[in-house]
Amino acid sequence: MERDPSEQDPTEEPDAAGETLEESVDTTEIARQGDVLPTILHIIPVWERPFFPGQGMPILLEGERWLKTIEAIGETGHHMAGLLLARGEEGGDLSTDTAYEVGCVARVHEPGQRQGVVRFIAQGIERFRIVEWLSTELPLVARVEYPEIATPSDEELRAYGMAISTTLKELIPLNPVYSEELKLFLGRFGLGEPGPFADFAAAITTATKEELQAVLETFPLVERMERVLGLLKKELEVAKLHAKIRDSVQEQMTEQQRRFFLKEQLKEIQKELGISKDDKTAELERFSKRLDGLTLPEQAQTRVDEEMEKLSVLDVGSPEYGVTRNYLDWLTQLPWGVTSEDRFDLKEARAILDRDHEGLDDVKERILELLAVGAHKGEIAGSILLLVGPPGVGKTSIARSVAEAVGRKMYHFSLGGMRDEAEIKGHRRTYIGAMPGKLIHAMKEVEVANPVIVLDEIDKVGASYQGDPASALLEVLDPEQNCDFLDHYLDVRIDLSQVLFICTANQLDTIPRPLLDRMEVIHLAGYITREKVAIAKNHLWPRTLEKVGLKRGDLRITDAALRELVDGYAREAGVRALEKQLGRIARKAVVALLDGTKAPIRIARGGLEPYLGKQRFHTEQPQRGVGVVTGLAWTPMGGVTLDVEAARVHGKQRGFKLTGKLGEVMQESASIAYSFVAGHAESLGVEADYFDDAFLHLHVPEGATPKDGPSAGVTMATALLSLARNKKIARPLAMTGELTLTGQVLPVGGIREKVIAARRVRIHELILPEANRGDVEELPDHITEGLTVHFASTYAEVAAIAFMPRKRGAKRGR
Repeated sequence: MERDPSEQDPTEEPDAAGETLEESVDTTEIARQGDVLPTILHIIPVWERPFFPGQGMPILLEGERWLKTIEAIGETGHHMAGLLLARGEEGGDLSTDTAYEVGCVARVHEPGQRQGVVRFIAQGIERFRIVEWLSTELPLVARVEYPEIATPSDEELRAYGMAISTTLKELIPLNPVYSEELKLFLGRFGLGEPGPFADFAAAITTATKEELQAVLETFPLVERMERVLGLLKKELEVAKLHAKIRDSVQEQMTEQQRRFFLKEQLKEIQKELGISKDDKTAELERFSKRLDGLTLPEQAQTRVDEEMEKLSVLDVGSPEYGVTRNYLDWLTQLPWGVTSEDRFDLKEARAILDRDHEGLDDVKERILELLAVGAHKGEIAGSILLLVGPPGVGKTSIARSVAEAVGRKMYHFSLGGMRDEAEIKGHRRTYIGAMPGKLIHAMKEVEVANPVIVLDEIDKVGASYQGDPASALLEVLDPEQNCDFLDHYLDVRIDLSQVLFICTANQLDTIPRPLLDRMEVIHLAGYITREKVAIAKNHLWPRTLEKVGLKRGDLRITDAALRELVDGYAREAGVRALEKQLGRIARKAVVALLDGTKAPIRIARGGLEPYLGKQRFHTEQPQRGVGVVTGLAWTPMGGVTLDVEAARVHGKQRGFKLTGKLGEVMQESASIAYSFVAGHAESLGVEADYFDDAFLHLHVPEGATPKDGPSAGVTMATALLSLARNKKIARPLAMTGELTLTGQVLPVGGIREKVIAARRVRIHELILPEANRGDVEELPDHITEGLTVHFASTYAEVAAIAFMPRKRGAKRGR
């Protein structure tokens, strides 16, 4: 290749400064292999792929940055530029750090500028290597060299050429683009020119720019053809895979189209023969078939007939068709007149309840009464039960046992957090996507008109701008109204009178009074230690072992350890915390067995700490002293004991202070207690002037726990009386009751929970209101066993009992 000995210095001023971009570059001269190549070139970057000799294609550049470079190229006599691949993203700056050393010299044809973009056609001529950068600012200029390429033997070239040619022949049928590229190449070169042929083969592949740059930088011809052959082989594999995927997709589409056409033809043939019906007719027949054997009320039958007549005249593609079809779909899936047969075997029902639950005798008796009445009448209807108790005492599981005992299907859903009345009464059919309420969903799912429906967490129903679900439940839970329940979506009366509704709640305070009046309330108190141990032994422990895949012989826990577990780690009213602790023990035991510990693992009393850590609860010792009295309180989590403390701050002025985060009702009880004791000081054995100059402070621990309710009145009065008389209660004693200004002791609620709380802290002597005597007498014997219960109707009786000497040997009585 000849070199230009008289290369113009790119720093000289051009003579044709006034020419246009097209005039400055001769667009008619075609580059030839024997052209004189300059050793000083203006450099233009390319980012996507390197440019190869023999390649011709348009180049686009940002006009504002590269216009001067194109003009400078046009002012040279050779109109050639160096195309150099740049590292990084397109549009970046070309520098000595980002540019590769080897590029392709190309002649610039037909330069032009339009809409801020410079465009020209580049014709690749020869490889070059950067020797020295003459200018690193735009326009970029470099001194280059053209390495000599040794000519190898004809046998090697022919062998590689045939391999490349064979691979191209395999590629051409897979992609027609390769055929067009080959035609353009053969128009300028021949297959006997190995250098351009190798560059052409590399340029048509989809290899990465780094792989193509490696080909460009390979000057030895045999080595270059070897690299190109590797790229072509890879391209052939990709093309074959692409063709295989394309053929597979095409085959699937063709098969689907064929099946579609055959189905359509079959439909038409069946229609002509009268052995097939269209979709609309099939839907109408399906709805009619569903109604066979059902007993629809007259109103519902009329509505079904009207809707089916309307469906028969609607076009299948109209929106109204879909709405009517969905409506009939719901209406015909309800169990009109279909009921399951009730089971009234009281002996079997008792066995089921005893099998699933320990204790709860009063609850079981009420359920058996319900079944007995049903057996006598021949049906169970109009019964709405409300099970109230702390979390984890078995409210939902009792409902499940009732359904099994009666032999009915059960549907359960939670009302907690429900804020939209449409969840109960359905959406009106005024928009697409309307649906019936939960009760219609229940009837459809259970497929009978007399299921057991469990409404969980009825005390946690909310209200919002979308309505009040609690008000919507008034119609559902009223035996006088639910025989004609109206769902907004169906707009047809539904009989819910045969449904046995069982509701659950943790407390009654948040249930609206009209709704509460419609239900029969059954209280479930917390379990005592003995009941919890029995539940753990007979129910929770076998279930826990089954969950972790252990057998009874692999892990054993003694009754003493269960009792320690209940007292020290799971003292809540329910048994959920107890089940969680048993699960922790079982999981740690599984780990120990997998680590090599031999079975069986035995856990006895005192052996829980390695599994559960330190005890969460410790045996509470009620405080004793002047001004300290133990009271009993009820919470949604069960009963608790409260130590009410009274102290005299100073004797300078009269005053009374309350602490302990007390609610309004409890503050009023404290004020009543203070006023009563101060007003009846002499009759209660207190100096008449004690309260005249005494500043008293009443505190109810724990200070961070909110407390409210009237049942601490007698406890507060007794604490103040103990302080004023400077006399403490010398024996373990707890009390509860509401106090009036006249000294009357009024009844309070939660007696069972409070008695259980007293037993938990080993207090066996109680003072309760006289009006609560009936509540105590209804308690099971195992709860009142060993208790001494005093009943008082006036505070004078409370004071006499509280400060009397301890009587030993008393078991229970007044």
